[in-house]
Amino acid sequence: MPEAEGLTRSRLAKLIAAGGVTRDGAALTEPRARVTEGEVIEIAFADPTEVATRAQAIPLDVVHEDGALIVIDKPAGMVVHPAPGSPDGTLVNALLAHCGDSLSGIGGEKRPGIVHRIDKETSGLLVVAKTDKAHAALAAQFEAHSVERQYLALVHGVPDPADPRLRGIQGVAVEPGGVIRIATQIGRHRTDRQRQAVLASGGRHAVTRFRVVEAFGTPPAAALVECWLETGRTHQIRVHLAHAGHGLIGDPTYGGRRKLSERALGPGAVAAAAAFARQALHAATLGFVHPETGETMRFASPLPPDMAALAKALRG
Repeated sequence: MPEAEGLTRSRLAKLIAAGGVTRDGAALTEPRARVTEGEVIEIAFADPTEVATRAQAIPLDVVHEDGALIVIDKPAGMVVHPAPGSPDGTLVNALLAHCGDSLSGIGGEKRPGIVHRIDKETSGLLVVAKTDKAHAALAAQFEAHSVERQYLALVHGVPDPADPRLRGIQGVAVEPGGVIRIATQIGRHRTDRQRQAVLASGGRHAVTRFRVVEAFGTPPAAALVECWLETGRTHQIRVHLAHAGHGLIGDPTYGGRRKLSERALGPGAVAAAAAFARQALHAATLGFVHPETGETMRFASPLPPDMAALAKALRG
């Protein structure tokens, strides 16, 4: 099969098992059967089956939609995919209702194709496939690290490329333009299985770049930073910035017990940061090549109201 069709080996094996494949007019039942030149193989696709996940009419901020994909600006607090602790109210539940019959099927099921995720309490841009072909093409771009993903975060302290402490941390390097690069292995924490951690060995390779956009306080005590993902590991930005000593404001998992300086920022800013109810992280830019047209697409999302209000408070 042409790779562009996005049909996996497992999907084709299921089609054979279901009797949907014939060879010279006779049913082909053995997935490992050898074929010879001149044989005619026909594949019949049944309509995609309905999934057990419930469609829910949840409002969505749709940035772009066409027959192949949809780009959503996800609010903080929404889980992307149903899980034991979040069976409904997720982005997938909302997409099943919103997209309806425009879903042509992913792996033989009438469902949206999730090719990447962002944390429940992270806001921002996501692209979701509506067809097998789009799903395979987008997944290949993410695997090749060619998708542009830029995040905005509010962090404790102000990362300084000239800081000897920062330069001495494992995996940290400084690049031109004041960009700080962190390259480490990331995997599950050895004692807390709900967390990720930087590992000396094992895990998966992860690369994050970031730079300071704006510093807050006198002397500077917090910052708005811009982060670029080269890889996309679970909690990657949160883990890497905490590893560098600049955990995200509001992050209950990786932010630690660090508090902002009231002397540097003022009591109003410190109170606003203490009351911030989530990690201050927003997926602000998403760029990729459209899987059908070949067009380069790029979308941007401004800071959501809660992060914009926190940044304003930090400015004093």
